[in-house]
Amino acid sequence: MSNSPEVWTRIDLLADRFVDLSDRVWSTPELNYQEFQSSAEHLQMLQEQGFRVETEVAGIPTAIMGEAGEDGPIIAFLGEFDALPELSQEADATEYRPLTGNGAGHGCGHNLLGAGAMLAAAAVKEWLSANNLPGRVRYYGCPAEEGGAGKAFMVRDGAFDGVDIAISWHPFGFAGVMEPASLANAALDFAFSGRSAHAAASPHLGRSALDAVELMNVGVNYMREHMPSDCRVHYAYLDAGGRAPNIVQASAIVRYVVRSPRSAEIQVLIERIKKIAEGAALMSETQVRSQMVCAMNSLLGNRVLEDIMHKNFDMLGPPPFDDRDREFAKRIQDTLTRQHIDAAWGMFGLAPNTSALCDRIVGFGPNGKQMLGSTDVGDVSWEIPTVQAFGATHAIGTPLHTWQITAQGKSALAHKGMVHVAKAMAATASELYRHPDLVAAAQAEHAERLARDPLIRILPTDLKPPLAG
Repeated sequence: MSNSPEVWTRIDLLADRFVDLSDRVWSTPELNYQEFQSSAEHLQMLQEQGFRVETEVAGIPTAIMGEAGEDGPIIAFLGEFDALPELSQEADATEYRPLTGNGAGHGCGHNLLGAGAMLAAAAVKEWLSANNLPGRVRYYGCPAEEGGAGKAFMVRDGAFDGVDIAISWHPFGFAGVMEPASLANAALDFAFSGRSAHAAASPHLGRSALDAVELMNVGVNYMREHMPSDCRVHYAYLDAGGRAPNIVQASAIVRYVVRSPRSAEIQVLIERIKKIAEGAALMSETQVRSQMVCAMNSLLGNRVLEDIMHKNFDMLGPPPFDDRDREFAKRIQDTLTRQHIDAAWGMFGLAPNTSALCDRIVGFGPNGKQMLGSTDVGDVSWEIPTVQAFGATHAIGTPLHTWQITAQGKSALAHKGMVHVAKAMAATASELYRHPDLVAAAQAEHAERLARDPLIRILPTDLKPPLAG
């Protein structure tokens, strides 16, 4: 770990360029598989930094990869750049001010995620060259994490073959190692077909697809009482059949997302939901067709890598926030409830206090409850030893997928948190390059875990990425 400060210095020298990259991506939010401008920005930066680049990775138009170095271990930094719908928001505003109505916005901080991961990769590239060390560093620009499972398709189609270690991070209210706890999930569309009719003159001739969807939703709601309590089921209407209530809706589509900590449980729940959909179609005399959209696995941890990253975080200390950052964060917290803030502390087994910003490196282990949802990094973690960090880029308690996250995405505190976590990731990689025995130990642990708990891949082998969104 002796050369870690040199890596940090290189990050400081590069930081302004990657802050600008993050801000440019924030300003052009793009949804799943449509991140053409964001991907182009990342590609241009890889080229400027001297990486050998590859485009359309795994046949996905917005997936890119850059590699530098020769021989030695291959360590990959995973970046993202997709946004979310309906989260447009004015930067630094502490009240809801959408820029484009229901337009997209970076309400999960992926503008920071991609730029921060590439910053770490670029610094490690320079560090390897300066120290004449063998090793290849890669940056993967991965599309469609938000419900599109981009990395799951990339893993399945061989994009990460040959990689020895993967490192990533996610914006959050605290800084530290991310507990490897997430939910496997699958998204399915249920399309109901009925028969149109005049809703007043001849309703008996109609067969409502919208009725079928509503019956299905009722059935699934009753199922919730009889499924494992740590599983989740969500739904959203993609097509409610039209806006005219005097026409019997001949078609309707609903999307369901099924989540569980256990991949095997996903298929069980899917089959139960399909039976409910068939029952709804039978009751309404309609037809139903189901189609999986995407799927991703839960996270598989690696204690060797987590311990290395935690030591580097401890050496680094908390982010260098100042009074202006704290004042801005406090104004963001004023838009939240006390429950939001207390729950954020509780995730790490910490008693709430008055700090609006991260002032410590959080530990990881059994005392907290760091289950945030689902991530397609999970699929990478089953193929390659993987470690992730939290980077403190917003006020404590700010929920992800909200306008408040978008509002903080270009702030000084977000920039400082991004640079800070890049240092932790880069230092972790530099230690692994310095000590190849640690790479071997991480891979041995990974192999042992797979032997005890073999991978159950949820994503079908013939399913294509939903490139149309």
